[in-house]
Amino acid sequence: MKDKVAYITGGSKGIGLGIAKILAENGIRVAISGRGKEDVDQAVKSISSDASKVLGIVSNVKNFEEEEKAVADIKKHFGQLDYVVANAGLGVFKPVDELSLEDWSSMIDTNLTGLFHTMKASVAELKKSEGYFISISSLAGTNFFENGTGYNASKFGAVGFTQAAMLDLRKYNIKVSTIMPGSVSTHFAGNEPSGKDAWKIQPEDIGNLVLDMFKMNPRTLPSKIEIRPLKPKG
Repeated sequence: MKDKVAYITGGSKGIGLGIAKILAENGIRVAISGRGKEDVDQAVKSISSDASKVLGIVSNVKNFEEEEKAVADIKKHFGQLDYVVANAGLGVFKPVDELSLEDWSSMIDTNLTGLFHTMKASVAELKKSEGYFISISSLAGTNFFENGTGYNASKFGAVGFTQAAMLDLRKYNIKVSTIMPGSVSTHFAGNEPSGKDAWKIQPEDIGNLVLDMFKMNPRTLPSKIEIRPLKPKG
């Protein structure tokens, strides 16, 4: 995998940053995107000071043209694109009668339509490299819960989208998988990571899982992976 190139959306913090760090540590050149330049710049510095190994991009996955430009910038900077990890996502958790139109649209547009934008923008390059596309969904993509209508809808959709895309793209020798984590220690939904989160999955755990998937024999495809903490908080 040395000198392969990976693009991680939502890579300036949390799971995305954890994945980027693990991949960079193992010789993969990485491009990360996020909505805020300051966050992206800080994340790039935390990954590597070598500009030949890491690229920071400001892009909002809700905007297809921004994702197209992100892929073009990656191609210009690194000359190729081998792996895409579509990680950008957000959650608003309210009863359905309190969920606003803006709450609903923000989740669907980011978690589902944004996923489509990232794949649509990158699929031509992945055909050339016979690459790998991974979406980071959630156990909320199969398990519904109270106050989760919008989030559940977006993540159920993300799982269905990714699995159907897997069937479409494997004829091009492109692998497509979805990872469905449970509780992860990140800033998601207003959480503040601390020692109290030691029982949760850590971002680097997801990074190591992604790395293992990239290492898997080309004949084998782990199309959908559920991952959860060993022991729920007691």
